[in-house]
Amino acid sequence: MFLEMRTYVLKPGMTNDFVKGFAAGLPARLKISKLLGLFCSEVGGLNRVTHVWPYESFEDRERIGNEARKTGMWPPKTQEFILTQENKIIQPAPFSPSLPEKKLGEIYEFRTYTYQPGTMPTVLERFGKVIPDRTKISPLVFAGTTMIGPLNQFIHVWAYKDAGERERLRAEAAKTVVGWPPGTREFMVAQENTIMNPAPCAPLN
Repeated sequence: MFLEMRTYVLKPGMTNDFVKGFAAGLPARLKISKLLGLFCSEVGGLNRVTHVWPYESFEDRERIGNEARKTGMWPPKTQEFILTQENKIIQPAPFSPSLPEKKLGEIYEFRTYTYQPGTMPTVLERFGKVIPDRTKISPLVFAGTTMIGPLNQFIHVWAYKDAGERERLRAEAAKTVVGWPPGTREFMVAQENTIMNPAPCAPLN
């Protein structure tokens, strides 16, 4: 199984219009396969939407894409709002939880860490040792590494009730979880963080 994460940068002020167009085509698409979520940026790079789809295989993805296009409702009529598109294929980490079936929070924090080539096995090993204790404090939505698209990235997504809870629980984790955050900065090239809200039309909202 892998995840396809598609991120679009939209024209300023067009997020609601994009979501409306996406929602119009979504019922037909959901008859064919599951959507993990559609998220709109609140803090970080603005005017962004990210949708995440799970697939069992690349053959499964190709088949589903063909079936979706035959409906005439997918892809949704949103092209006029889009400036740029980015696509990532993500392999879930060994410690990534089962994909959620219900809402986990009101805000979702997408953290993207880019590491030096060849260091990802060590990064996953070090995160894997402390993730079980960290997830006792707040839920991990998913975590994984990029297979296609920008490479050498580790992406982990966390759910919180609000910004105040996020600040409090992150401080608690730093104080009480031994080894958190794991020591991977020696391999790190870049960090990116985005706080996103789930769109009303999609799962995890």
